[in-house]
Amino acid sequence: MATRGSRTVYGLIGRNVGYSWSPLIHNTAFEALGMPCVYTIFDIADPALVGDALRGARALGIQGFSVTIPYKKTVVPFLAELSPEAEAIGAVNTIVNDNGRLAGHNTDIAGFAAPLMPWADRIRGKRVCIFGNGGAALAAVEAFRTFFRPSSVLLFVRELKKAEEMLAGYEHRGLVVPCRTGDLDLPLGGQQLQECSVIVNATPIGTAGRKDPVRSIVPAGRELFHPGQIVYDMVYNPLTTTLLDDARAAGAETVSGIEMLVAQAAQAFFIWTGKEMPVGTVRSVLMREIGEPAPGGRG
Repeated sequence: MATRGSRTVYGLIGRNVGYSWSPLIHNTAFEALGMPCVYTIFDIADPALVGDALRGARALGIQGFSVTIPYKKTVVPFLAELSPEAEAIGAVNTIVNDNGRLAGHNTDIAGFAAPLMPWADRIRGKRVCIFGNGGAALAAVEAFRTFFRPSSVLLFVRELKKAEEMLAGYEHRGLVVPCRTGDLDLPLGGQQLQECSVIVNATPIGTAGRKDPVRSIVPAGRELFHPGQIVYDMVYNPLTTTLLDDARAAGAETVSGIEMLVAQAAQAFFIWTGKEMPVGTVRSVLMREIGEPAPGGRG
């Protein structure tokens, strides 16, 4: 694409997010569609500066943002309106600048749900579980509630207090049953996990480069996975984690975090531009950059 002339600017708001694949995803889509747009990173070191950043964005005419950790809740007071999804969980991952009026959306919810849709009948009315106590975990809870109607959501956390803090103010709190991850070492905890139709990792455990002594959310050697289950890891680097390897070896279906990454980005792209992201092209470029072949038949 030619570089002369003005470009519409979009970007990612976060802290220490130079590792993000979002610029590659969105710039690939803009280039594929021949759009005069560019996506970059806005690394904000201090949450106290978020308000100034958004006021500056309005003045400069920056048209939209993705928002990632730790600012998905921080941005909310500076926005003129929230979509129903963003309001449901009090968190925003996509901002649109409409002539100076900033609106917040949450595409994590639909993005999380997208790769699970082929198994919707298998999930409906069954118990599911999520590991994590942050915004990604709450987005997964809301996605299950909205799209799949499970009987209950087990939320595995290290400290029950953290689960209660996450769920404070959530309208559908009764759907969620907090559980201690330490209970997985007990027979009852293992049985609870085995009974879940879907197991989700919404923690960073297993991410490349982390120095965690634990490589998977599920204790090794317990044989807690089985055929018929779906194991979903939000971690997308590496594409194949220890959790997914163990699940696949036990005969379970697996979903890599790369699917959610692309799906939530595609929805944000549509919100900003009104155009469908060329998902197949984006996924192929992304897989090639990470060093894995693009999966056949996924578009």
